[in-house]
Amino acid sequence: QVQLVESGGGWVQAGGSLSLACIASGRAFSDYAMGWFRQAPGKEREFVSRISRSSGLILYDDSVKGRFTISRDNAKNMVYLQMNSLKPEDTAVYYCAATPDYRTTYRRPDAYDYWGQGTQVTVSS
Repeated sequence: QVQLVESGGGWVQAGGSLSLACIASGRAFSDYAMGWFRQAPGKEREFVSRISRSSGLILYDDSVKGRFTISRDNAKNMVYLQMNSLKPEDTAVYYCAATPDYRTTYRRPDAYDYWGQGTQVTVSS
């Protein structure tokens, strides 16, 4: 079992920045690739970014590429999402999730075994 807790959400004006963090506990954090997803009201949960266990492979959805940066610190059991140049369409609940590093499917939520409770990000225009 891996327990995940997100923090850092909030309200920001368009063009601003927010930094999300997710702390993991339980089984070896460094065994897992970590992902960030988001879900806006009335929409399906969508992939944002993924980072491999060693940080050697990082993937982003095109909608956030160049604006968001994912990183991790295995010594601290933490994964981060730095979000810059935020847009109103980035408004959503953001979730961190863990998946075995060998699993190559990464965009689908059902590829991830463990989820945090989510943190709200609201971007006003």
